Amino acid sequence: MSELSRRAFLAASGLAVVTRGSLVNPSSAWAAPKTGIAAPAFTASATTGKALSLADQRGKIVVLEWTNHECPYVRKHYETGNMQALQKEATGQGVVWLTIISSAPGTQGFVSAGEADQLTTSRQAAPTAVLLDPTGAVGKMYGATNTPHMYVIDKVGTLMYAGAIDDRPTTRRSDVQGAQNYVREALQAVAAGQPVKTPVTRAYGCTVKYA
Repeated sequence: MSELSRRAFLAASGLAVVTRGSLVNPSSAWAAPKTGIAAPAFTASATTGKALSLADQRGKIVVLEWTNHECPYVRKHYETGNMQALQKEATGQGVVWLTIISSAPGTQGFVSAGEADQLTTSRQAAPTAVLLDPTGAVGKMYGATNTPHMYVIDKVGTLMYAGAIDDRPTTRRSDVQGAQNYVREALQAVAAGQPVKTPVTRAYGCTVKYA
């Protein structure tokens, strides 16, 4: 397969294209918020039907995790238990973990509230809440381009980290072990009141399936 054909196939399948070691997102991107300033305020519906706002989480560290259960990159982290372990570790320390689904109706990864809850149960995931963003409003506000795309917000609402979950942009399960987990490092730094060493990285994975 030629390089051009390979890139066309990956773009059509919704996977990020790897070119010369960097990730190129085939979908349109929105301007991402900068770290070190206030995270964009939002309100979204949780699978419980209740509205949840970022403002309500003031005083707590918050993680935002964009997901698509059909994405092989997401599956890598859930099928190895890596994402669940990180969720439980974080929430066990009082962190609010919000998993966000921005897939539009009729696209890969779109689920109803009931289906999202079933996924949480079957995968033994441990987010604080799962938020549904079918219009993509929250995702575009944060410039979320991939699944998974991760963000860490401190107790006063400042965006401290944005990017990949780790430094292994592959679908290989074996790459989970030994990877540098940027989210864990960011959470540890924020909890200690220290600067995040690597506040921005390039997210990898499937493109978010916006309408």
